[in-house]
Amino acid sequence: MTTKNLLVELFVEELPPKALKKLGEAFASVLADSLKAQGLAVANAVVTHFASPRRLAVHLTSVAAQAANKSVSAKLMPVSVGLNAEGQATPALLKKLAALGADASAVSGLKRALDGKAEALYFESMVTGVTLAEGLQKALEESLAKLPIPKVMSYQLGAESGCELPGWSSVSFVRPAHGLVALHGADVVPVSVLGLKAGNSTQGHRFEAAVSPVVLADADSYAHALRTDGAVIASFAERRADIVRQLTEAAAKVGHGARAIEDEALLDEVTGLVERPNVLICSFEEQFLAVPQECLILTMKANQKYFPLLDATGRLSNQFLVVSNISPEDASAVIGGNERVVRPRLADAKFFFDQDRKRTLESRVAGLDKVVYHNKLGTQGQRSERVRDIAKVIVELLALSGEAQGEALAAQADTAARLAKTDLVTDMVGEFPELQGIMGGYYARHDGLGDEVAYAIEDHYKPRFAGDDLPRNSAGVVVALADKLETLVGMFGIGNLPTGDKDPFALRRHALGVIRMLVEKDLPLDLQLLLPAAVPAFGALITDATPALADFIYDRLAGSLREQGYSAQEVDAVLALRPKRLGDIPKRLLAVRAFAALPASAALAAANKRISNILKKADDVDAHVSPVLLVEAAEKTLHAAMQTVLPQAQGQWEAGDYTASLQSLAALRAPVDAFFEDVMVNAEALDLRLNRLGLLKSLHLAMNRVADLSKLAS
Repeated sequence: MTTKNLLVELFVEELPPKALKKLGEAFASVLADSLKAQGLAVANAVVTHFASPRRLAVHLTSVAAQAANKSVSAKLMPVSVGLNAEGQATPALLKKLAALGADASAVSGLKRALDGKAEALYFESMVTGVTLAEGLQKALEESLAKLPIPKVMSYQLGAESGCELPGWSSVSFVRPAHGLVALHGADVVPVSVLGLKAGNSTQGHRFEAAVSPVVLADADSYAHALRTDGAVIASFAERRADIVRQLTEAAAKVGHGARAIEDEALLDEVTGLVERPNVLICSFEEQFLAVPQECLILTMKANQKYFPLLDATGRLSNQFLVVSNISPEDASAVIGGNERVVRPRLADAKFFFDQDRKRTLESRVAGLDKVVYHNKLGTQGQRSERVRDIAKVIVELLALSGEAQGEALAAQADTAARLAKTDLVTDMVGEFPELQGIMGGYYARHDGLGDEVAYAIEDHYKPRFAGDDLPRNSAGVVVALADKLETLVGMFGIGNLPTGDKDPFALRRHALGVIRMLVEKDLPLDLQLLLPAAVPAFGALITDATPALADFIYDRLAGSLREQGYSAQEVDAVLALRPKRLGDIPKRLLAVRAFAALPASAALAAANKRISNILKKADDVDAHVSPVLLVEAAEKTLHAAMQTVLPQAQGQWEAGDYTASLQSLAALRAPVDAFFEDVMVNAEALDLRLNRLGLLKSLHLAMNRVADLSKLAS
């Protein structure tokens, strides 16, 4: 079968830059998958996707002009229904054959095969392979229908569409489409979509194309022709890499260890805004550097799509990089224009910063009572009071463990909790909500509250995302934990739970934040006590849903641990016990992994599972053993071994050496195996039966201190 390479391009008006990468990938993958499914492209065909601000395109290797014919076997009906006693076709069979385009002459060629217990008739026919024009038309329609577009727009077709009444017919797409290219080798494939008929020409750069239109000789010349004749880098990946290269070179020209700020999302967005990038160096007045650099960086990135420059120490410089879509010989006008545009933005940031510092955070506390948090949970002022109450409980629990820092921690956490939300009513955060917490830290220092409180206010939202840093000090940990618990307990208490992929209050993220702080900070807090302790702060506003919340948190913990590389068996074994102190869990997991590697682990895990099943069927069993009731040699041997091994394992467990504790239990393999081989647990004599159950209960408790070893049984 002769094949050629295929090129399809849809030329449109400027596409949403943040969505461009996904649009390009989806357009190419769906179209290629459809052609492969129809037999027009081989399974290992190379798919190359292109996406620029004004085009989506795909290049596909080894595409046939027509798919190969294929044999199709269609089940008709049971033989007993299709043929009468004389072996002649019944009316039902003839009707079925007619529906398939066959007549009575096809009866003799029908195949018989077993279908379950009965024999059935099958009609075999040869289906002509689909042509590329037919298959590509279907693939194009599928790819456009499946594009990940949140919203589409309707527009009228123009004269270029070839419609009889331009302006009277409309179509819907993410942006108006103006051109379609479909080349199989050098041949145009006659397909149409969105009112456009396929051709062999496209448009290049709006201002810098050498020729217009850009005529494509064949499918393989697409990228080269657009780059040379159209001044467009069609590949999203190549254009992105070119921007990275130019940013690095421009930063090197600035010197002093300067580097462009790293932001993958911004890089993708800017790649979606330009067709041929040209990076330029710009600057602003140094006086603006008195404003917190987070404010300046955010306004440059979010509003202007600029790349701020940091010096070797990580401080913001007064120079920044612009990715332009044009490359004039004299770029001074472009540079000057961008500098004029950014100056009012920076001036606004400076104004907000100066105005906000005229009032203390303390003076803004009352203003939180005017900001609604949730219609069932009150205002931000009420929420802050709840966070204060929960923070006090956390400090008290830490004090009971002997690891708190006394009155200093209580005072710092209380002050930070009272003021943590006050920056929500500042001008800067009103303009840039992303700076909440960060600005609170700056204003706290300005108010003379000290670094400890300032850090706690700034960090109380942490971790904000996966991989984010945890709060830097103890007060920050307390307030961050209290803030997340307030959200979780409150939302669960009013039944506002995540559903599917909808989680408007980020409860999954808050749960992972609680988990990370408890685990990574190794806090001596019992989750089963911590959750109910947060409920009283809400009064009568909520119902106590902490059991469901605990399940939610342990479920998020299980998923997080599996993502970290622990096996499902290891995670299930440890979490089956619902460890009170989450900070112990990493040590427990490592101990289980080490135990599972021992030769005795499989037999002991199986025995543990057997013991669990026996105890489940028995009434409440007391973990007590009377030596005088041990009559069988095997049970005496097991009991004797337990007298030696269990105290050793218990001591290691109490010392926190979970790995050694589990490994000590490996010595019980032989006596446990012998016990189940030689001893009847459910003896007829009640005293013997209860004593043996007590022996197993004692063993079961000892074996499952670190993890439920039965979960390791295959």
